[in-house]
Amino acid sequence: MAAISKTQLIIEQVLYIRKQQPRCGGRKLLVMLQSFFKERNITIGRDAFFNLLSKNKLLVRNRKRSVHTTNSKHFFYRYPNLVKGFMPLHAHELWVADITFIPVKDNRFAYLYLITDAYSRKIVGFHVSDNMRVDSAVVALQKALDQKPADAIVIHHSDRGMQYCSNEYVKMLKEHYALISMTQNGDPYENAMAERVNGILKSELIAESYSDVREAMQHITRCITVYNFRRVHSSINYQIPKHVHIQKGPQIKRWKNYYKPRQQKRDELLEIFNGQPHKKNL
Repeated sequence: MAAISKTQLIIEQVLYIRKQQPRCGGRKLLVMLQSFFKERNITIGRDAFFNLLSKNKLLVRNRKRSVHTTNSKHFFYRYPNLVKGFMPLHAHELWVADITFIPVKDNRFAYLYLITDAYSRKIVGFHVSDNMRVDSAVVALQKALDQKPADAIVIHHSDRGMQYCSNEYVKMLKEHYALISMTQNGDPYENAMAERVNGILKSELIAESYSDVREAMQHITRCITVYNFRRVHSSINYQIPKHVHIQKGPQIKRWKNYYKPRQQKRDELLEIFNGQPHKKNL
């Protein structure tokens, strides 16, 4: 096979995948293309593949986000964090919830409410709304509860936003025998998985803006279908959430977490300022 022919085949397949996953990154593309390469006897290493993407302007850049969606200044009860160090071993054992903004026409915003199964990374509940009221969060929660087996006791983990602490939302969780867990400060590390799902959707699948909420809901629904049924995840050994959702047992992670909790960063800076080198825990 001539080099130019091989190059063209790879580019065409990358563009085919990007039709459904417009901002799918290079590492995941390489994993997804392995069967394609094998069928056509194509051999290409990681560096060569990334160079190919770069030369053809097919690398993607991260988008910046700046809208704050958590209002924790309220008088509702804030529940303790139940999930520190907790690792789910099957679906519907731990859900993580979050809200993210979606730009729409005339400098306005829609809001995407998400509930993700922490074991499979499958999005089990979502809703797009033009407001941040409790009833919008309840719509996403109801979709998740409709999928939960009747005998499953799930932990629902979220930030301390008013929607999740509200009487209506908490009552609905308790009626379905869910345990309630919340972050204890504003550090996104305490709800890192939910933040990560937001980032994946907005950096790879969701459009930068929409004309209105209806258009956003229609397109985001398709994006979540792609996310749940087509996109591979390095955090579940490059599998698809749909497949992992019916599995049991530990999942292999193929990524490294370089994020440091806010308190750890503060401690390191203080030690440097005081002339004491930071020592990592052994």
